[in-house]
Amino acid sequence: MRSLILYLGLAWQSVSPDVVQHVQAGMEAQKQGRLKEAISEFKKVTELMPSLPAAFTNLGAAYMQDKQYGLAIAPLKRALELNPDLIGVHQMLGYALLEQGYTREAIPHLEKAHLQDALGVAQLKLGNYSAAIPNLQAALQKRPNDPELLYYLGRASGLLSRQVLDTLESAYPDSARAHQSLGENYAVLRRIPEAEKEYREALRLQPNAPGVHLELGQLYAAEKDWPKAEAEFRAETEIEPGDAETAYRYGNALLEEGKLKEALAELQRADRLQPDMPETLYALGKAASLSGDAAAAEKAWLRVVALDKNTSLAGQAHFGLSTLYRKQGKTAQAAHELSEFHRIQAPEQK
Repeated sequence: MRSLILYLGLAWQSVSPDVVQHVQAGMEAQKQGRLKEAISEFKKVTELMPSLPAAFTNLGAAYMQDKQYGLAIAPLKRALELNPDLIGVHQMLGYALLEQGYTREAIPHLEKAHLQDALGVAQLKLGNYSAAIPNLQAALQKRPNDPELLYYLGRASGLLSRQVLDTLESAYPDSARAHQSLGENYAVLRRIPEAEKEYREALRLQPNAPGVHLELGQLYAAEKDWPKAEAEFRAETEIEPGDAETAYRYGNALLEEGKLKEALAELQRADRLQPDMPETLYALGKAASLSGDAAAAEKAWLRVVALDKNTSLAGQAHFGLSTLYRKQGKTAQAAHELSEFHRIQAPEQK
């Protein structure tokens, strides 16, 4: 989390020339990065003007800039004792307390300063995931490529999910969803027999539970057991006929089994349900190519590379296009697509 350094322009009225001299010397030293010297000057100002909030604010800000967060806390607290309405001081103090691990104490100051990023981190550290997530999401909208925010939001979301699922499994252990959740855990660990058992139990308890056949099918697909995967995906399409992902996975399983006509029909249906899904388009191109429809294959794969650009899926689409153009005698286009395939593959091989 970035530390915010706040510089205050101070209006020094009715003070001695000695005080003004120390203030000016401190500000100049701070401006030039001579922070130890700035701290020394601002300390003298607090000794000469112990009832002036700005004196302690400047000292705290200098400590913050020098990353001495622990030493910044006392002068910042003193500044707020003298003037509790200094929002910038609440901001610095909230950061300083959070950096030092005084999370609970930091929260009121972060709330006062409306610092959603730091507040979200503090709430995450205290286990208040449901409050942390909206604050981190709001901060991420302002800084969408901030890796710190992405990390903390991902962590908060994951922990909240785990917390909710733990409650499900402990409070309702005999429910279909509890068994589905256990199946998901086993699937992640690649403990296939245990995962399959839990999914089957979930379906016994609730035969039409949406999503369970889909996950069981994915379990079989990861093992390349395409007949079983096909059966589960087909069962899921009967429960959720309007779900594009299920239609794609069913079509892809049919394609893997060489059932080209059925695969093409199902993949076309998936594309109608949710147009421009790259996975569907790639499989659709493959099915069209194997069926001898070069024009349809080219159209699908060109759309993949237009949507995905530099992903491994785009690389596979470039490779498919290269093969397609080579068969058509379009050597220049084939070479270009092969070059694009190797360009995308190169970073993955490092």
